[in-house]
Amino acid sequence: MSDAPMLTGDHFRLGTFSTNCSSGMTVTKVPERWQNSWDNNLRLAKMLDAAGIDFMLPIARWIGYGGETDFHGGVLETMTWAAGLLASTRNLTVFATIHTSANHPVVVAKQIATLDQIGKGRAGLNIVAGWNKPEYEALGLTLPDDHETRYGYAQEWFDVIRRLWTSTERFDWEGTHFRLKNVKGDPRPMRGTVPILNAAGSPQGREFATDNANFLFTPAIDLARSETEIAALKAQAAAKGRKVGVLTFSHVVCRPTEKEAKDWLKYTVDDNADWEATDNLVRLQFAHAHSFPHDLLAQIRYAMAAGHGGFPLTGTPEQVADGIIALHRAGFAGSTLSFVDYAEEFPYFRDNVLPLLEQAGIRPPVAQAVAAE
Repeated sequence: MSDAPMLTGDHFRLGTFSTNCSSGMTVTKVPERWQNSWDNNLRLAKMLDAAGIDFMLPIARWIGYGGETDFHGGVLETMTWAAGLLASTRNLTVFATIHTSANHPVVVAKQIATLDQIGKGRAGLNIVAGWNKPEYEALGLTLPDDHETRYGYAQEWFDVIRRLWTSTERFDWEGTHFRLKNVKGDPRPMRGTVPILNAAGSPQGREFATDNANFLFTPAIDLARSETEIAALKAQAAAKGRKVGVLTFSHVVCRPTEKEAKDWLKYTVDDNADWEATDNLVRLQFAHAHSFPHDLLAQIRYAMAAGHGGFPLTGTPEQVADGIIALHRAGFAGSTLSFVDYAEEFPYFRDNVLPLLEQAGIRPPVAQAVAAE
């Protein structure tokens, strides 16, 4: 059996991010902001599927960021969200985003294997070791202060899942964090595993990602810096005999003219950002996460409001395509895309940007992309 679609080919991968969350990635008060209903997610997924987009990636949230909009206060749970989308599409890879601390590995192993059957080999797993202290408190959990403990737990958690996916016999497990008796993984993923994604900024996180993931997820704040960082991450993985692609995330404001794009950005951010929610988001990133380089985080408050800190793709189709090509040249294997309203804005991106990426040779033609899945 061939590799999972997400792991096939060397084209620049494109996906969406956070459509299961209220307001998506834009911390704005405008009435046009994303409504994360199931109907909207399904409508978008079918458009992405037909356009040859590679994947959808959700955020798992258990408590919002407050402010007037309570940014990310409304969230569709990612495992059941993924199941519905996989059942309704033919080509997309759909990830479930799972917090190790809140989900037992024996349960997750079976859930992901079930997803993979639903999607006929198109499920993916995004592993989150945890960083958001208010969410831990909401769930009655304690967030370990040190990354060694968080990632030590995550490693054993994933080791249990991997054993369940590869062993055909029942087994016991006596570890530091889990003690299991007479467990067995049935069903297992169609190819024995699924694409694994992990967002990692700390040294411990990057050791975990290069040990276990197919894709490491990290922001692209400065492309010169990213190019150096990506080369180091690839070398780190290669030293372990592994190949790990580096993904990032981008926010798209694409309009026929640059002025129209900038006017829309001004309307959604300058005039209508939910700054209280933005500041809560920035404060939590500073306090508990290393996903963003801390020396740059203070510079990106505006970008946090505009697209959760994603790489800005603002302007005409040509300018947006040039930005994506620049990400490719920096060494990224792909990027997620966010829009203020994904379902309303994606068709213009599809019709006007994707052909430019095909012409540049970094994306296959839509018909070819769909046929290859």
